[in-house]
Amino acid sequence: MTQDLSANIALNRFGYGLLRGESVPSDPRGYLLRQIDRFDPSPAAIAAREDVSHKPGEILQMLRTMRRERQRSAASDASMMSAMESGDEAIPAEVRQSYQRAGEFLRSDIALRTNLAVGSATPFAERLVHFWSNHFSVSAQKPGTHYLVASHEFDTIRPHVFGRFSDMLKAAVLHPAMLIYLDQFQSVGPNSRFMQMRRRRQRQGGGGPQGLNENLAREIFELHTLGVDGGYSQADVTELARALTGWTISGIGRAARFAEDKPHGAAYLAPAHELGSRQIMGRSYRDSGADQAISVLDDLARHPSTAKFIATKLARHFAGDEPPQSLVSKLETDFVESGGDLASLTRTLIDAPEAWTPDAVKYRAPFEWLVSVLRLTRVTNLNARRLSGALDQIGQLPWRAPSPAGYDDLEGSWAGPDALFRRVELAERIARNVPADDVLDQANSAFPGALSDHTRTWLSRAESANQALGLLLVSPEMMRR
Repeated sequence: MTQDLSANIALNRFGYGLLRGESVPSDPRGYLLRQIDRFDPSPAAIAAREDVSHKPGEILQMLRTMRRERQRSAASDASMMSAMESGDEAIPAEVRQSYQRAGEFLRSDIALRTNLAVGSATPFAERLVHFWSNHFSVSAQKPGTHYLVASHEFDTIRPHVFGRFSDMLKAAVLHPAMLIYLDQFQSVGPNSRFMQMRRRRQRQGGGGPQGLNENLAREIFELHTLGVDGGYSQADVTELARALTGWTISGIGRAARFAEDKPHGAAYLAPAHELGSRQIMGRSYRDSGADQAISVLDDLARHPSTAKFIATKLARHFAGDEPPQSLVSKLETDFVESGGDLASLTRTLIDAPEAWTPDAVKYRAPFEWLVSVLRLTRVTNLNARRLSGALDQIGQLPWRAPSPAGYDDLEGSWAGPDALFRRVELAERIARNVPADDVLDQANSAFPGALSDHTRTWLSRAESANQALGLLLVSPEMMRR
């Protein structure tokens, strides 16, 4: 493999492409390895953002007010949202303002995330942040998460992206965004003190008990650790759900006075916990309150099935939809031997020849395509509405995956003709509004050693520099990595 082709792979397969005006790395592997040490998990833009993740109880109260208003007006979710957005005077002003502010807050965070990646000097590290964020996916489609999904990525993924998987796992699944998204915040032990009180209220004509919710426990096994074929049973899911009872969010109603505050607005409510020891995946866990779930998560993070599941996903992201089994095995071995050290796992990935095959092995998903386009054209600091509109147009808004599994990482999910047409439209719009000089030189720098004769021909035949740039933005080199 030539040095030039290695540079192209380092820039485009591992990272988000060359930022216009920067130099092509002369030492591609060193360029990637240095990003492990140079990555800033809390850059100034994140440190300066307004953070309301410590107020999840207040956010839920706002949502309950909105829900009561919807019920009062007998409106559907869609018509209620339309009324909120249009400023319908029938909706109380404070409710409309809360709804509209939530949307603005989310758009601002989407822009912050995107612009960080566009201007980053450590684009490989940013790609890994987004990989892990998608692995622990939370969605703003769930009411109550608009203010919290960015904090989930900024506060639980970024600090641990080169740390221990066990630390990332605990931080990510016990963050308020996840606790709300998968309904854990209202899960109550069937025999807990809270459930006993609820049963008494029910007998007196009050509301009925809600009880145990297994959503988070199931996704921890299936999506976050072992994988669907990882060897767990339904009994394991139920027992983990019981261990997780008590983990909720801070400031939630009258129960708040019993809560012990946890990081980022989470809380532990001892009266809601199901007392007793647990038997999960062949291991016993004593009744240790909040720490019972922590102990289970630590063991799941070290499980051999977790190593295989994580290794397969990481190999698929960097080495193709059907990754070489040899690469999966190398990553799996490193995960086991290092105890889930993600910096070590990253170095093993960089060192593996299977990740450096000369042919393009992945079709770029919409978000990474747009980030690469903006880096190539050096369009930085786009405003929130324009960025959200562009990402919505091409079909991949951050933190809006359709399920807890996150956005798909397979070509078939993104390469349809309609999706391609939407990229072409956006590329043309971008190309019309940026400087477009020396496009061929720009292409050679962006894809060192990898620009095909076919692409060169089309760029040379373009009627204008802006048209040539538009063609480059949807070229095979830009679409695949």
